Amino acid sequence: MEFRERLIRTLHALEPILRVPGVMVGGSEVPNLLEPDARSSLVVSQDVDIIVPIEAHGLVRDRSRSIPGFRRSAEEPTILEPVDTALLEVNFIGMPRKDDDSGRTFLYEDTELPLIVFSRLTLLRGGTTVSVDGLDVPVPRVAGLLVEKLLTDRSGLKGDRDLLVALGLFMVATADDRDEFAQICDGLSESDRRSVISGLTTLSLLPPQPGMPDPSPRREMIAEIVRGVERRQ
Repeated sequence: MEFRERLIRTLHALEPILRVPGVMVGGSEVPNLLEPDARSSLVVSQDVDIIVPIEAHGLVRDRSRSIPGFRRSAEEPTILEPVDTALLEVNFIGMPRKDDDSGRTFLYEDTELPLIVFSRLTLLRGGTTVSVDGLDVPVPRVAGLLVEKLLTDRSGLKGDRDLLVALGLFMVATADDRDEFAQICDGLSESDRRSVISGLTTLSLLPPQPGMPDPSPRREMIAEIVRGVERRQ
């Protein structure tokens, strides 16, 4: 079964959760969904990230009990494991409260659905939906997700994947998305702006990876983005 079909089946199964206000599909699936006709050719993965605002935790937990085709992982309760190969794994990720400016990442305790709450997700803004096979899928605005991915503190292959997802986002970004990206960068601390530039520089040097966008033919585009961030410092 093709990756796109597995993704669409997974999203349809998750529809009750996707209807919870504030919940969004995040991570590597966003550039796939934003491609024309959501053709899902930019990033191939085995999972779907579901971003859960802390305020919506209880409702998401309750609805996650009855999602067909999945079971809760015994080892990682933040994960729903598919019971057949036609579906993708689902990861639940916590987003801090809107007024949380502590900058800390922490575990939101719950006996059934604990969440790791990532401080960087305060960069994300909702309000965008993508229609996929008759389903309205909420996703973050591109600009905030771009900055969040470029500020990754993960190392090794996971960090590389974050940067390559950012490349996929740049490939589907509109002119308005890029303007908003620049505006968000303007509001970052000096150290975070340097981290964005460092992430872009590292991205331009990454070798091709299977199932991911190739930075090699896009190095000039990345260099121009770096120059744009530097000019605004």
